[in-house]
Amino acid sequence: MQMLRCVALTAVLALLPGMAFSQGKPAPKDAKVYFITPYDGQRVRGGFLVRFGLRNMGVTHAGDEYQNAGHHHLLIDVNDPIDPKEPIPQDKSHLHFGAGQTETLLDLPPGTHTLQLVLGDAKHYPFDPPVVSEKITVRVRPQRGK
Repeated sequence: MQMLRCVALTAVLALLPGMAFSQGKPAPKDAKVYFITPYDGQRVRGGFLVRFGLRNMGVTHAGDEYQNAGHHHLLIDVNDPIDPKEPIPQDKSHLHFGAGQTETLLDLPPGTHTLQLVLGDAKHYPFDPPVVSEKITVRVRPQRGK
């Protein structure tokens, strides 16, 4: 029984460095992610173009382990802060752009919505310090004739 405990403890300790390595990759302190379009407070109609900007880092595919490079994540109507020790979720409110995309056509229902960008590393973890845009608000108007 003692031998089994030692083997289990050794396995856990062997995994810890890999787990820590996949979280909190360093980012340049002057890195910045931002929206090119739309701008904060803009009124949009129907499907609208969202373009992502990034300064002092590069854009790459998810899974690519390049230094000072990551891929975009778009948060829609998310109020909770991103946990830097967890990968960025993937659902209808957390869109992943793991193919290195820098824009998307977004179709949201009429109303007021918030948008925020987060740059993730190869494994979808936020960088350290996090590279996060200001949160902007857009007002989606109904389609004409509806």
